[in-house]
Amino acid sequence: MTTVSQAPGVEPDGARLLARLAALADIGRTGSGACCRLALTDDDRRGRDLVVGWMRELGLQVSIDPIGNVFGLRPGRRADLAPVMTGSHIDTVRTGGAYDGNYGVLAGLEVVAALNDAGVSTERPLVVAFFTNEEGARFAPDMLGSLVYAGGLALDEALATRAIDGAVLGEELARIGYAGSAPLGGIRPAAFVELHVEQGPVLDLEGITIGAVENLQGISWQQVDIVGQSNHAGTTPMRMRHDAGYAAAAVAHFVRALTREMGGDQVGTVGKVDLTPNLINVIAARASLTVDLRNTDEALLQRAETRLAAFLDELAATEGVSISTQRLARFEPVRFDPGIAARIAAHAEALGYTHRRMTSGAGHDAQMLARICPTAMIFVPSVGGISHNPAEHTQPADLVAGLRVLFATLLQLANEGA
Repeated sequence: MTTVSQAPGVEPDGARLLARLAALADIGRTGSGACCRLALTDDDRRGRDLVVGWMRELGLQVSIDPIGNVFGLRPGRRADLAPVMTGSHIDTVRTGGAYDGNYGVLAGLEVVAALNDAGVSTERPLVVAFFTNEEGARFAPDMLGSLVYAGGLALDEALATRAIDGAVLGEELARIGYAGSAPLGGIRPAAFVELHVEQGPVLDLEGITIGAVENLQGISWQQVDIVGQSNHAGTTPMRMRHDAGYAAAAVAHFVRALTREMGGDQVGTVGKVDLTPNLINVIAARASLTVDLRNTDEALLQRAETRLAAFLDELAATEGVSISTQRLARFEPVRFDPGIAARIAAHAEALGYTHRRMTSGAGHDAQMLARICPTAMIFVPSVGGISHNPAEHTQPADLVAGLRVLFATLLQLANEGA
């Protein structure tokens, strides 16, 4: 086989990538057009089987670790060198689109396919990976598989995690046949590059094709449980109420007001609210809601958390309710490797694509890989900034552009330091 320096005309096949994206999107398709492949469900198994089949067709050496992360390795000319890794995830939220996560995994496979077609070898091995339960839509926290892989969560604790439907993660892994035996963390990359749709509006609004992602917001997820007193909605005077429903609404209002006051990169969301007994003419006895706070600055994120805690104490006293919180996930902001981000920008420039440096507002597996190796991300536009939605769309030309930048970046990294 020849090395990449001897085959400068090698190009990945965009049409082949688009066809694979469409085939994977058909698994878990709902009547609304969404992709629903919650982690470790039967549809997730079918998606995994399809992607693993493609890996094997490409001659990759497939291994699966005990948390269900899947790795496809293409040997390099130097087996003694650490590999360069790319990839993402293939699980979705309940109302997912075709590109979130899937794009990064299947673009990695297309990089391998193009090299195979051209008979090109790299000095370092290349690995295409997909990680378990990135979305956190069925099991908390999100990025669970990559977090375990990077050593941030004990395997036993992760395997014991209970899903929103009551299933146990380890049991579900075994049930779908993806409880692997490869050593956990046995593959340690020299670098990791994740290609992803932006899932936000910046690139689309600015008419820019490539984002070289330099950093990623910190994330704080909490569940807030409020206990009041159920009573008649018509006969109970307002001054005598201990209304868990009102308290939940007050929390949601506070979170929005806090983000406006702090400004900058601070964002906050109350995404889930449950009331008991949830009846039109009964004051709610209980409320459970989630609060999602994010910021690129750790000190500011901590300030937002402190402000929320103080407000909850004040609310409990004022309304005569009890309030408890449970941390669901907490990740500090991540600074990606500036050298890899610079390479991404340089390759975008050389290929004639508009580009900019940027921040990721969403969590990604790359933030976990950044704990163990130099890491960065490539973004392409999301039309209208829409994601986690059946209407998620990225123009085919932009998908191909991201693929070409990934291809060039991986080849450069895979032939450095040899």
